[in-house]
Amino acid sequence: MSHIDAILTVSLTLYALAMTVFLISENRRPQATLAWILVFFLAPVIGGLVYIFFGRDRKAFSKQRRLLRQDIEANALPLLAPLLSRQDAEIARLESESISHKKLMMLVRRNSHSALTKHNHVDIQQDAAEFYPHMMRDIESARHSIHLQYFIWGADPFTEDLKEILSGKARAGVEVRLLYDPIGSQAHVGRTYVKNMVAKGIRMAPTSPLYRLHTISYRNHRKITVVDGAIGYIGGMNIGQEHISGGVGFDSWRDTQLRIVGQGAALLQAVFMVDWYNAVKENLFFAAYFPTTATEPADGDVPVQILTSGPDSQWAAIRQLYSCMIVSAQRHVFIQSPFFIPDPTIAEALMSAALSGVDVKLMLSARPSGNRLPDWAGNTYLADLVAAGVRVFLYQKGYLHAKTISIDSEICSIGSTNIDIRSFSINYEINAVLYSKRLAGELEQDFERDLAHCTQFDAAEYEKRNPAVRFRDSVARLFSPLL
Repeated sequence: MSHIDAILTVSLTLYALAMTVFLISENRRPQATLAWILVFFLAPVIGGLVYIFFGRDRKAFSKQRRLLRQDIEANALPLLAPLLSRQDAEIARLESESISHKKLMMLVRRNSHSALTKHNHVDIQQDAAEFYPHMMRDIESARHSIHLQYFIWGADPFTEDLKEILSGKARAGVEVRLLYDPIGSQAHVGRTYVKNMVAKGIRMAPTSPLYRLHTISYRNHRKITVVDGAIGYIGGMNIGQEHISGGVGFDSWRDTQLRIVGQGAALLQAVFMVDWYNAVKENLFFAAYFPTTATEPADGDVPVQILTSGPDSQWAAIRQLYSCMIVSAQRHVFIQSPFFIPDPTIAEALMSAALSGVDVKLMLSARPSGNRLPDWAGNTYLADLVAAGVRVFLYQKGYLHAKTISIDSEICSIGSTNIDIRSFSINYEINAVLYSKRLAGELEQDFERDLAHCTQFDAAEYEKRNPAVRFRDSVARLFSPLL
């Protein structure tokens, strides 16, 4: 053996041992640790690069970023103090009215530091035909600030119309800020587009610049609009013509959004400001942006919690929310998601609920929009769920993009979170939890209407498919954490 061969052998051995010690010390799930060790041994250089881009958890974030979160928390808490001071009293009162799920409320309060807001007027808006006109009217009525944050911001006839409205408000003295995800919007938004928006008075910035390679996989998937700190929107819809026309390959786009007037909008405002601060280093935590801490809509009676999660969160807050909702259901669980790539926690919760006699219905999109890997991987999970009694429905009318869950006609959640490992662990996501029998019942009625456009997943038929097709799906499953 030559000296060069000996040096390479020793170097690779030391590298493998060092990475093994490092991975074991991170105390991840054993399956994930063993998988990464295998990657490092089989492909040392490529494996290291893949880990840097896609494998690092919240410990990968710098000390500076942690200090930013502390600074923001110090600024936000005084502004929300009137709301936070009433938490125990509000939870106790709701419990006395038999509409409280105290365990769930406390979970969200602790794992996402989310206040329970009681005085909200909330409307469920199905599809862009309801969402876009309402949002545009609210934007046109803005007097102080318009804050928008979307994973995908399009460049098409609809967004051109919206851009003109926003620029008109900016000329009138309204502060307009817009955050977009550079990966989600890469097909539409570039430097020229941003410069044009800035020239029109619209502050526009990416949530995480692509040059930050160590966080390139951590995408901001949130969809938020906040007008004057008093009206907020949250849900599954991005901003683009495809939500109106259906996009490539679809004649319609099925999605769900919330319009919140009241205290819940203040929490959406705070979430936007955290992301704006991290993106452009501008602190907006001033009382002028939080009028809903002092005002309450006359017809607002819906209790709402807003929770967020991300790769630098202490807890997997939204995954814990879904798991808690599923296992606490007594009668039924209805879930909508474009596709389905669960981690073991969610899969076991769904199967346990179904085996215990709870009616569990899962609705997915029958056809993919773009990337087919998530759908191939998702197929491998469905057979086990069906065997446990979960009923899976494939939406055929258009592209199902809604992200909703409802239990027992009592509680529902609507937001940006897909039922997949990426949404639960890697993406920045946001959901609203509504403690309202009226709204949960309304969402479930919409679910039942959607069933008319579905076919049921047949596990026996899937097992009869070409073995090569099922092997393809199994290979896609290996990439589940990244899909």
